[in-house]
Amino acid sequence: MSEKTNAMRVLDREQIAYRVQAYELEEDRLLADHAASALGMAPEQIFKTLVAVGDRSGPLLVLVPAGTEVNLRLLAQAIGDKKAEMAPQRDLFALTGYERGAVTPLAIARNYPIWIDETVELWDEVGISAGAPGLEILLAPQDLLRVTEAQRADIARSR
Repeated sequence: MSEKTNAMRVLDREQIAYRVQAYELEEDRLLADHAASALGMAPEQIFKTLVAVGDRSGPLLVLVPAGTEVNLRLLAQAIGDKKAEMAPQRDLFALTGYERGAVTPLAIARNYPIWIDETVELWDEVGISAGAPGLEILLAPQDLLRVTEAQRADIARSR
């Protein structure tokens, strides 16, 4: 792969070790689940980046493992709001600068709070979107937490 994404440039600037893995996209497949399968990794190691909105805190990024969904009640508790909801897909690009399937917690257009499911620390290596469809960045969870300044919380539940 010759072209770097902005997410990769952030990691380079911060001198964080990472690998990039490409995979074939398939229509109508859940992207994070498909990425895990295509890369031969456990779904729990691939973290999808979603956009939520707290009733008081506003937009935030939420990372949960493939095969799970955000528990909005637990998320609201974690962020100190009464209620949280998922941002509409039609608003993703305006909020993040990325289309669905390419949202990454790195190189986001705005500085949103980032929350990640606490299971991230169970793995030696986790995957996140590289900021382009069909590209996954693999890195150590500690490096992901450091570069994103993400808060950890119990926010994911099985679908």
